[in-house]
Amino acid sequence: MTKTIKLALVAAIAMGGTSAFATNGDNLISTGTQSRAMGGVGIAKSFGAESGLSNPALLSSVKNSEVAGSLTFFMPDVAAGSNVQSNAGAALQGAVGMTVPITSANSDADFSIIPEIAFASRINDNLVYGFSLTGTAGMGVDYSSTTFTPTDPGNGVFQMKTELALLKVAIPFAYQMDGLSLGVSPILQYGTLQMSHQTFTGPLASPKSSDTSFGYEVGASYDFNAVGVDGLTIGAVYKSELAMTYDNTISGSLLAFGMAPGFTQPGVTPITSGDNLDQPAEMGIGISYAMGQSTIALDYRNVAWGEAAGYSDFGWEDQDIISVGYEYATSTWAVRVGYNYAESPIKEQDGNTYGGAVKNFFNLAGFPGIVESHFTLGGGYAIDKKLTLDAAVVYAAEVSESFNTNGLAAAAYAFGGGTSPQNVGASSIDVTHSQLGITLGLNYKF
Repeated sequence: MTKTIKLALVAAIAMGGTSAFATNGDNLISTGTQSRAMGGVGIAKSFGAESGLSNPALLSSVKNSEVAGSLTFFMPDVAAGSNVQSNAGAALQGAVGMTVPITSANSDADFSIIPEIAFASRINDNLVYGFSLTGTAGMGVDYSSTTFTPTDPGNGVFQMKTELALLKVAIPFAYQMDGLSLGVSPILQYGTLQMSHQTFTGPLASPKSSDTSFGYEVGASYDFNAVGVDGLTIGAVYKSELAMTYDNTISGSLLAFGMAPGFTQPGVTPITSGDNLDQPAEMGIGISYAMGQSTIALDYRNVAWGEAAGYSDFGWEDQDIISVGYEYATSTWAVRVGYNYAESPIKEQDGNTYGGAVKNFFNLAGFPGIVESHFTLGGGYAIDKKLTLDAAVVYAAEVSESFNTNGLAAAAYAFGGGTSPQNVGASSIDVTHSQLGITLGLNYKF
């Protein structure tokens, strides 16, 4: 049984791990086809078995038993470029203060498949249990096919390639008493991380490392129908931090760039968390209101990137997320629309220092989770009384970011034998990023 579960986890990660950029930092805006179509709401709006990872308390809406499965076809469009190496090279050749124009290149990690399956069943009038196996988050770029030599740096991002994929297994329980529902879910998270890139001294590639972690989610909801207020529901949820360590991955890259613990250099703050990259804690509240065939829902969530080891070291900050969604549903079909907004958690560091420049470079070249506005559309069609087909489209509008990397360019100049770092022109790492996700799902009630 244990071997079977492990094989299922590995298979799911293999499907979703090639470029699984998500949209709120490194998290998908939500799990479940119906929720994604409504902007990621799900704290106070129930979606049956799909609610197990949004708010386990909402499993109480399941009447008998149901199973839901979906595939998300995720298509990020990322392009990046840097003039770190080219500016250093120009200074070494005597072009004092020259800023070489940046040539961007598209990441080859532009498609992945993210799986999800969820089940829920009512035990008695008060208790419902469920099971979820879901790809929830990830990041990835691939510039390994671009040029990088001392005389031709190509797009200047050191042939960066990153691949992070996360999957959660949850067994949620919901207890309902009148209008109040309480939910709890133990969580097993499985993740993999791999990184490769060039350095000033040659190529560096980490092995694909994996880790598992245990956590929990708790939630509550209250249906005001119990006190005579039709259609109004409120909810709240808390998700614990999940500690993850990917051996010989981040530390190797940081060591190659002089940022590992024990390394001392003026202007460099060593990274102290080594290979830790914890998935942060999250909390949220929500409200939904149904009137006839129409339902509108609003969620607020906070993701504590700034307190999570790894992310906090690279200057990520806590992220506030607003989701709003609308559904018009009949007995046979439904239409759903939504909007999700979250300011990028990645903040620019002081790029005039070496340490700040390295962090800026790694954030935008390797992990540019910077998209902010997401527009969603979808719907469902009941093939019969038991089987429903759902679909969702999520588009994240293109954003651009440029961070200062002067300190890294000065180091490249010094590595090449230069003695006057002030001769190096101003450098930056530039990135553009947009996303398109299409989710197709089936729901079967029995």
